[in-house]
Amino acid sequence: MRYVLKAIVMKFKALDFPLTKVLSVGNFKIGLIHGHQIVPWGDQKSLATLQRELDVDILISGHTHKFEAYEYAGHFYINPGSATGAYSPFEKNPQPSFVLLDIQETAIQLYVYTLVNDEHKVSRIEYQKNKCL
Repeated sequence: MRYVLKAIVMKFKALDFPLTKVLSVGNFKIGLIHGHQIVPWGDQKSLATLQRELDVDILISGHTHKFEAYEYAGHFYINPGSATGAYSPFEKNPQPSFVLLDIQETAIQLYVYTLVNDEHKVSRIEYQKNKCL
């Protein structure tokens, strides 16, 4: 069984939305955060602390405008980056990026779309739930 999860980011009043959101999609619990609340921004250990608090398999964050996806302590962390290549203090030449998740029973295929030198590239990363357990 496959699931489709769509998110649209718009300009909004910060008070209208919670700081975190947890979704259950298939066999996965997915945490969504903006990322500004992580100190220092994008810090792996700080993200892991929030992942444990939310009790999620996958934590999706942003704010840094820099793509990252990695496994840490048996969980998966995703920062889709910025589809427009917006300024980032972490990158001298930010590259536009976004991700698409193909969620299956116990695996996720993460498709990463980037624009490099005016050419789009697609790469794939797989995360297998409970692989480390």
